[in-house]
Amino acid sequence: MAIRTTTASRTSTEHSGRAFLQTAIALQTVAIFFQAATAGLLLSSSHGEVLHSVGARVMYGASMLYLLAAVLAWRPGGGSPRPVLHAFGFLLLASVQVVLGVTHRPSLHVPLGVLMFGLSVLALGQVLTGRLPAYSGRRS
Repeated sequence: MAIRTTTASRTSTEHSGRAFLQTAIALQTVAIFFQAATAGLLLSSSHGEVLHSVGARVMYGASMLYLLAAVLAWRPGGGSPRPVLHAFGFLLLASVQVVLGVTHRPSLHVPLGVLMFGLSVLALGQVLTGRLPAYSGRRS
């Protein structure tokens, strides 16, 4: 039995996929910013380590959510897989970041955190302005 897909339902699915992607990237960006704030607390408060540790878990989960959202946003439109590759790359960076944090390598951990925040803000800007190729409506 064949299932018909109407233009209206496809557009609705693409819109909800884009909204989920926007939310996932925004959550990731906020989580990374929280990590920067709690990194400063590590130096001045006994609660800083706990907050930074919890924030690391949230940031890593947000990176996984970003990858899931990118896959779900890409599949209905059949556009470029580039956003999925970006999300996967970000998850790899988050994994390296966790390892560097656990092994107490601040000389690499801090600059990578700054890079990750910049990349996350860039990705958020791209998805909010609609510049991601997955939403062009054309196959690349």
